[in-house]
Amino acid sequence: MSRLYPKQPIVGVGVVVWRDEYVLLVKRGKPPRVGQWSLPGGAQKLGETLAETARREVREETSIEIDLGEIIATLDLIERDEAGDVRHHYTLVDFVAEGLAADLSAGDDAADACWFSRSEIDQLDLWSETVRIIELAARKRG
Repeated sequence: MSRLYPKQPIVGVGVVVWRDEYVLLVKRGKPPRVGQWSLPGGAQKLGETLAETARREVREETSIEIDLGEIIATLDLIERDEAGDVRHHYTLVDFVAEGLAADLSAGDDAADACWFSRSEIDQLDLWSETVRIIELAARKRG
């Protein structure tokens, strides 16, 4: 199924990965939000659990393994074109996790991957939902 003008919503999984007090972000290499920093994640494959998707996507985009925690949020990402037709429609499921390594290597559809402190995140002009999810994860983490 095409991700552009899909016939139905696509399930996407995102992960707030922590390493000490740093959060892992990837620079998106593909739409939607190409070129923007975001949580690592991607589309669920047929026959794959949400947890399997989370681990696979983090590994593919950053080359690290994670200790996956719980689901912290679900949300909708719907983008329409000028005519009002749905260009993108994702149902997003976000997890919290701990990174098991610090060395990153951007791969798959990530243009870059980096650890950011929470104060650095404020300077990145992230999607408001990404900021909200990171804050939720920080509270869950304690």
